[in-house]
Amino acid sequence: MTVRLHTLPNGLRIATEDMPGLKSASIGIWVTAGGRHERPEENGIAHFLEHMAFKGTKTRSALAIAEAIEDVGGYINAYTSREMTAYYARVLGEDVGLALEVIADILLNPRFSPEEIEVERGVILQEIGQALDTPDDIIFDWLQEVAYPDQALGRTILGPAERVGAFDRAALADFVAEHYGPERMILSAAGAVDHDEICRAAERLFGHLERRGERKPFEPARFAGGERRVDKGLEQVHFAMAFEGPHYRSDDIYSAQVWATAMGGGMSSRLFQEVRENRGLCYTIFAQAGAYEDTGLVTIYAGTSAAEIAPLSDLTMAEIRRSADDMSLAEIDRARAQMKAGMLMGLESPSHRAERLARMIAIWGRVPDLDEVVGRIDAVSVEDVRAFGARLAGEGRLALTLYGPAERAPGLAALKDRLAA
Repeated sequence: MTVRLHTLPNGLRIATEDMPGLKSASIGIWVTAGGRHERPEENGIAHFLEHMAFKGTKTRSALAIAEAIEDVGGYINAYTSREMTAYYARVLGEDVGLALEVIADILLNPRFSPEEIEVERGVILQEIGQALDTPDDIIFDWLQEVAYPDQALGRTILGPAERVGAFDRAALADFVAEHYGPERMILSAAGAVDHDEICRAAERLFGHLERRGERKPFEPARFAGGERRVDKGLEQVHFAMAFEGPHYRSDDIYSAQVWATAMGGGMSSRLFQEVRENRGLCYTIFAQAGAYEDTGLVTIYAGTSAAEIAPLSDLTMAEIRRSADDMSLAEIDRARAQMKAGMLMGLESPSHRAERLARMIAIWGRVPDLDEVVGRIDAVSVEDVRAFGARLAGEGRLALTLYGPAERAPGLAALKDRLAA
């Protein structure tokens, strides 16, 4: 498998990877514009725009968009994150050109019909309502807000209902005009693909676009921490806490990911074994390390009963403290193996591989060889992981969210005291 790269004169970047033996391919456009690029009054518009992509163009109705892909047995979708919006399709190799043409159509020729805007507004308001009714989803939005208060990075991707209720055609068009320039687009494809054919098609479809010029810098992240507690008569208390972690270009990112995997990345992890298996304090508990361009979050989540939230919190703090002293080579070896296997098994999918290409281009401007990434994971030492645990245990800032019957849950100050004990 060979990664090939090309950049059009207008700045649109192309990355492809042929995967011999596959009959299918994944292709899409990743735009480096997401929730954190919104102004406060625009909160939710990047996600709204993603929804509108499939509501019709100047040449296709919403039904025609779906039929164009599904008539050849394909699949088309999109998603919005805090730093990126993606529009992608999975098709057979012979239909890659069709998929790219449809994606180009929805990006370059949206109708933004007022009638369809109203229909999709209702859909998004339902999505917001559904998120509010899903405790183990909404708690992470609240955690993000507590970690980065009054900042673009802390605002929900869906946006508040009152903002969503106000977006109109002009607002959508203005966001596209400001953020959807070719230099902010990455065309990525993997599977049964032909690099040269895709480059020719990209030149034909996107080559006329003009650069948007220098983007205004987005607001730098400032991790503040704090507490949000929402008492509600649920069956469980949902507990989520976060420390500031490294950004994705930091030398510490792999140490953070190995630590999080060893602490709560699987059934053999410390938190799963000690909190669930040995003590029976919860059904679900995990840790993860996520990263952005200038910051990151190391997060721990658990769901438990009102009676068990206090001992679960105490034990979680104790395990974080202990990781600084006795995280073993066997645990780190297991975490490294999980990370490498998860990455390599995921890359057997052309969809995952296309997404990786786009993300690497966005982060690094290149696609690191897999051996390079594996080497970085293998280079994480026991001392690195223990030092990372010590840094978290000594960190004065912590974000905490609780949702459910949380009367007995310790507060932020108590958790900090137990972490420092």
